[in-house]
Amino acid sequence: MADQIRLYGKVFIKGNIKAETGMHIGGGDAGINIGGLDSPVIRNPITKQPYIPGSSLKGKMRSLSEKISDRPQNFPIKDIKIHVCDKLEDYVDCDVCHIFGVPGDKKFSSPTRLIVRDVKLDEDSLKEMKMDLAYTEIKWEVAIDRVTSAASPRQIERVPEGAIFKDFELCYGIYEKADIQRLKKVFEAMQLVEDDYLGGYGTRGSGKIKFENITLGCRRGRSYGTSATPEMFNIPDEKSMKGLLDQQPKIITWLEGLLLEG
Repeated sequence: MADQIRLYGKVFIKGNIKAETGMHIGGGDAGINIGGLDSPVIRNPITKQPYIPGSSLKGKMRSLSEKISDRPQNFPIKDIKIHVCDKLEDYVDCDVCHIFGVPGDKKFSSPTRLIVRDVKLDEDSLKEMKMDLAYTEIKWEVAIDRVTSAASPRQIERVPEGAIFKDFELCYGIYEKADIQRLKKVFEAMQLVEDDYLGGYGTRGSGKIKFENITLGCRRGRSYGTSATPEMFNIPDEKSMKGLLDQQPKIITWLEGLLLEG
């Protein structure tokens, strides 16, 4: 890749994430296993509130993007495999590797375009809800032995349906002209997550989410170091993904004029 890297600007996609069903993003058992739960949720160690780790959201976006792009999962990371291009000629045209990143030891690696922040729980969204534990509910599930028909109950901790995780932020770097067009793949990945699930037990009803109150802004590279705030794109219908998806051609034209001209 080129030795000189230019940052044209940063695009910020912000909003809220609503749990359309109960949601379980698992945490380690050590130190947070509440009341003998079989599967506790991840919590902030200071506030004890559940949250959505940026790694969970980004990992889900990447996994679904790999699948819809028909990219092979060929690179092992612990117990899973992700897609990573092996050759420069493959990387040049790979939206997945540009957006979500490749290991730094690859000779053709360049800056990862997408940064995904952790998302905090909006405590006020739970005030009217009856919950089993602080901020969460308990879902009982029963596993049935296929041979003996013996039942094995277990407790799954979930953030309840209707909970709001406030102020998610996707920060997307523009390092080359092609990155502006690649932004559409970020919108696609968000839509894919909505149609799939976030966290665990998704095939059994958990983890359906919705992106809400979405805003989109951009800070030009040459404006850093000044007091300038990001310039905002007006999304007519910001309550859902529909606004972003409907406005994609205008967003691309707006970014090209903002970052590439002058």
